Amino acid sequence: MTQKGETILFIINPAAGENSKGKIPSIIKKNIDTGRFDPAIVYSQGPGDATRIAAENLAKGIHKIVAVGGDGTVNEVAKALINTQATFGIIPLGSGNGLGRHLRLPLNTGRAVRVINRDRVAMMDYGTINQIPFFCTAGVGFDAYIGHMYSLLTKRGFTNYAKVTLKEFFRYRPEIYTVRSNGHSLTKEAFLITVANASQFGNNAYIAPNADVSDGLLDVTILSPFPKYLSPWFGIKLFSRKLTNSRYIEMFRVKDFTIIRQEPGFVHYDGEPALMEEHLNFSVKPMGLNVFIP
Repeated sequence: MTQKGETILFIINPAAGENSKGKIPSIIKKNIDTGRFDPAIVYSQGPGDATRIAAENLAKGIHKIVAVGGDGTVNEVAKALINTQATFGIIPLGSGNGLGRHLRLPLNTGRAVRVINRDRVAMMDYGTINQIPFFCTAGVGFDAYIGHMYSLLTKRGFTNYAKVTLKEFFRYRPEIYTVRSNGHSLTKEAFLITVANASQFGNNAYIAPNADVSDGLLDVTILSPFPKYLSPWFGIKLFSRKLTNSRYIEMFRVKDFTIIRQEPGFVHYDGEPALMEEHLNFSVKPMGLNVFIP
């Protein structure tokens, strides 16, 4: 009788990205090393369900669990595995795939599965916003507002994200924030404030080009209001990984960071929008997650 390998659980978010997920189970089974792993595959049924599935299976003794979806799915699964001996994997199938791209995982599903076969594991940091974990980026301002507007759409994908971003860009009004870090406090108007564990939002939009998920620090980028005619300049810098400190951009690294705004409003963590209070506390949690890497 052939002995089975270690059980590895794949949690598929059927709503992630633009394409149907019907063929994903067969691709997983075709590419996984069945001499080493015995794949189990389940679909999440809605927001928060992937966290429940991951936590329940971890309690049953399954210690290798893979998120199949975008950054929201990554967040749901990974937060069930932090500060445990479990190993987390990513099959990037979302609209942006920020953490997957940062880790240089293949966007091809079969190749991403074969990364797991190598069983190369690294430890990475994660951040928290008011005690809620995030693994890629979190923040306030325009990107959080766009995250909310995008969540209202019935269709996902980069094209629709770009459409809503362009539509709302000329309507959005920057807010006043007080930011505190390392004993210093500053009040200023900002278009957005991003607190990054990884380097990008997704789609190779590098909001924190030098961020490192294993350095024990969070990278903060504050974008001040800027003339609209400079939008192409900002876009080029963002996608060419060349954002630096300038008249409109302030970048620095911290272990802890506080944002105080004038009223409750939207935030995002790993692209998912949420309503939170005025006072937002960010903190890094070093080496809290084991993750498969290429």
